[in-house]
Parts: sequence; C-alpha cells; structure tokens
Amino acid sequence: MFEGFESKRIKTRDTEINLKMAGNGPPLLLLHGYPQTHVIWHKIAPKLAEKFTVVVTDLRGYGDSGKPDSDAEHSPYSKRAMAADQVEVMSALGFERFSVVGHDRGGRVAHRMVRDYSDRIQKIAILDIAPTATMYGATDKKFATAYYHWFFLIQPNGLPEHMIGCDPEFYLSRKMAAWGKANGAITDEAFAEYLRCFSDPATIHATCEDYRAAAGIDLEHDAANAGEKISNPLLALWGQEGFVAKAYDVLETWRGVASDVSGHAVPGGHFLPEEAPDETLQALLEFL
Repeated sequence: MFEGFESKRIKTRDTEINLKMAGNGPPLLLLHGYPQTHVIWHKIAPKLAEKFTVVVTDLRGYGDSGKPDSDAEHSPYSKRAMAADQVEVMSALGFERFSVVGHDRGGRVAHRMVRDYSDRIQKIAILDIAPTATMYGATDKKFATAYYHWFFLIQPNGLPEHMIGCDPEFYLSRKMAAWGKANGAITDEAFAEYLRCFSDPATIHATCEDYRAAAGIDLEHDAANAGEKISNPLLALWGQEGFVAKAYDVLETWRGVASDVSGHAVPGGHFLPEEAPDETLQALLEFL
C-alpha cells in the first residue's frame, strides 16, 4: 500500500504525527476516522497524487501518531487540538493553504479546522457524517442503537478500555462488519494494519478520549460558533446504504453550518474510500 509515498513523522506542539505523502500538485490533506488509520485512503490516494500533493496522516491518538496524556475535560483530544496538529503538519511541510478531506472523525476534525483556520483552507470535503451537534441533538432510539459506541466509549473509569481491550480483534471486526455494506471492501492487508494499531491499549484509550471530548468540550466549541456559517466550499458525500443516509437530510444539515454546500450519495455503507473508491475519487476530483 502507498507505493511511491514518502513516510514522515512531524513534531507538533505537544505530540508527533505520522504521515505519508506523494505528488507535486496543490496540497491536499486526507484525514481518517474511527477505528481506522491513514490506511483507509490506500485505494484512492495514489490516484489523487497524480494531480495533488497528497498528505495522509494518522490523527493524534490513532495509528502510529503520538498519544498525549489527557485531562479531566479531555481537551487534548478535542477536535480543536486535533485540527491544530494537522495545520502545524501542513505548515512544517511548507503548505500554508490547502484543501482537506475528512472521513468520520476526520470529518469532525476538518469541520473544526475550517472554523479555526478558515484562511488556511481552500476547500473541505466531509465524508459520511452530519454535524456533531446535529447528531447529538436528534438522538433517539434508532440513533442510540446504530451509534451505541458514541455512548459506550464516553463511559468513565476505563470501562470501555477494559472491555475492548479484552478482545480488540472481535470488537474491530464487528464494527467493520456493521458499518460496511460491501463485502471484501476492506482488504486483509488493510484490516491487519487497523488491528495492529488498535491492539495497542494506548490507542484504545486515546480513541475513547476522542469520543469523550466530542460529548463535552467539542459541543462547547461548536456552540460558540452557532449561527456563524462557513464560507469555504464544502462537499458532503455519504454511503447510500448507511445510517447517515437513512437518518438525515445530509445536505440540509451541512447547509445549516456552511453557505456553499454540494454533494451526493455514493454506493455502499460507511467506509466510502474503501467501499466506493471509484465514485469517491471521481467526486473529489470534480470538487477539488
């Protein structure tokens, strides 16, 4: 995977970010989601690198990136802190202005990034999510059933860490099977990488902290921007067979927070870059 990409580790203010990069065109940052790593982009990143300088990173707490200690407010795993890492990385690589594509948690990091660094972002693409505040605000039985992990992972005192850590492979494979709709889309090689990283207790804890932050400090940050619309062009894509497609009018949810929104569904479920790589690639190329 990622043949021809250069591997790097870049120190940020309080952690280190693992990445791969290739290409010579305009800079493009790709951010993954839970419970994955930068590997989710392995089917489309080489094609994107034919037109862009592609940077694929592991978010803090995930993959081979650093896993800083947290605090009582979970602020080191706020989307603000995670976005700051990525902006620092792009600056270190010499890119003061760039576009960003975020899937799942990476989409939430990208959303905060364009709020905090709007002048640094050219275009933003969000894959298979609605805004965090929207999803929490519309919680019902269907949402709590499909997204039980949002409520499980925020439990305190190491409860989810212990339970997941007892059998991380079982948990990871069940998550992938439940969210993905295209059999075989996640290759054995990719899954082995996800499992290698997710088997680390530090990763399990850090990813729980990510969700704890989302249920607290991230909502506070979002509330502070309520009513302020993002002006940067925003593309929303979602899996036509996934929960997000069934539960939300995705374009309307993003039009509530951004003024220039386009997008559409692609085949499959949650893991767009792996389940529908051709359709996802084409949509990104047309938008970017």
